[in-house]
Amino acid sequence: MAVQLFAAIDVGSFELELGIYEISGKNGVRRVDHIRHMIALGKETYSEGKISYELVEEMCQVLEDFVKTMNGYKVKGYRAYATSAMREAKNNQIILDQIRVRTGLKVRIISNSEQRFISYKAIASKAAEFNKIIQKGTAIVDVGFGSAQISLFDKDALVTTQNLSLGSLRIRELLARIPASAKAHREQIEELVDNELFTFRKMYLKDREITNLIGIGENILYMMRQMQSKPVGDKVEASVLNTFYEKFNKLTLDQVEERFGVNAEYASLLMPTVVVYKRILELTGAQMFWIPGIRLCDGIAAEYADDTRLVRFSHSFENDILAASRNMAKRYKCHASHSQVLEEYALGIFDCMKKYHGLGGRERLLLQISAILHSCGKFISMRNSNECSYNIIMSTEIIGLSHLEREIIANVVRYNIRDFDYDKVQLEGTYQEGTVELDQKGMTILIAKLTAILRLANSMDRSHRGKLADCRMSIREGELVITTGYEGDIALEAMSFEQKADFFEEIYGIRPVLRQKRRI
Repeated sequence: MAVQLFAAIDVGSFELELGIYEISGKNGVRRVDHIRHMIALGKETYSEGKISYELVEEMCQVLEDFVKTMNGYKVKGYRAYATSAMREAKNNQIILDQIRVRTGLKVRIISNSEQRFISYKAIASKAAEFNKIIQKGTAIVDVGFGSAQISLFDKDALVTTQNLSLGSLRIRELLARIPASAKAHREQIEELVDNELFTFRKMYLKDREITNLIGIGENILYMMRQMQSKPVGDKVEASVLNTFYEKFNKLTLDQVEERFGVNAEYASLLMPTVVVYKRILELTGAQMFWIPGIRLCDGIAAEYADDTRLVRFSHSFENDILAASRNMAKRYKCHASHSQVLEEYALGIFDCMKKYHGLGGRERLLLQISAILHSCGKFISMRNSNECSYNIIMSTEIIGLSHLEREIIANVVRYNIRDFDYDKVQLEGTYQEGTVELDQKGMTILIAKLTAILRLANSMDRSHRGKLADCRMSIREGELVITTGYEGDIALEAMSFEQKADFFEEIYGIRPVLRQKRRI
């Protein structure tokens, strides 16, 4: 069985991390080395809006050392990701260029939903325990330095994930402007947290029963070490966390430093973290806390192992993305039966046209999500539903999708019922299609390809009655022939189909034809 050495680099809000991993089909993903360097990138980003040259210099020096370590291990591949501090810094593109020139590392800024999904993959790599826990109502809680993420599971399906502005560094920097005692600051933190969680509970918890919490991130690891008098595993009861909270409240900053073995800078971040976890525990009423010891680097390694098929995961991550999309459609009252039929038609056309569109599995997923969410904007306006759909999709994180992928979906949905304008499709960044990186023109063509399929599929259910459910599709003599045995009236579908056929032919050079088989 092949064994590969891989390096994961996390350019985080408060630290730089390097993880060296051994990946194999037999043993899965195993960490063999881990290096951390504390650097408060987020402190400057969240207060000043950009990162200073002095910190960029320090960061490049540390990353140069990381490269030497990677070379020493002779790793076969690496991935370097930057999160919220870099994501929100106004000078992030200059910094990325400096890192590339100075160290040779290509660092990619990932969206929040990608970051959380990557960490989630690391949890899922502990398959037996993870699958057992999520059979009951479960929430994954990740309190980072910039924000906190709460993801809800119902049995083994991901229901929703929401990002809250409750990162420990962000809270600390906000309260640093308010002169107050330690006790007053603690009460202010509780007020901030309760305000955010009140809205979350009203919108997403309702009657949902949460039995288990899964805590991930660097901060929770420090808490875990002090939560129990003797190590008894990676699970703690709610009562243990409550007792820990009461004891923690009585500690001074100096005592936190000594007890947790951290410097003053890090010690001041633990109070917001403890409050957020305690409040979430009370909000959900969970009885058990599982802390699997996951860092972002572990997730990066798990993602690489999954993408390269070096390790086979039993959990379907694609189903999680689809489940989150369907729950989003449900929230905006989308026509469920029509969306289901539209999915089938769109995917049928996509699969039939494989030789002509040159797209892969990831683009198929983007098309499927476009079909699921194509009418979500009607919740706001029946008249301008396509523009409202675009805004809803762009404003809602879908776990597992990058910002750019969400932008592609939003544009496909927007142009589903609007003339396609090649010159006005604007996207941020570049999109990776297999091994090819697409520029603006390439992404415009990708959106046009997916839009043409969605439009045609939508026309096939113009009456929303699934009349063509039995249809068969095939390519014959330069035509996409769609044949149905439906014996009733399909005049609405035929008219709409003909209207959408021109754009489809313009994109693919294949004329779609709808035929109704008549029984004698």
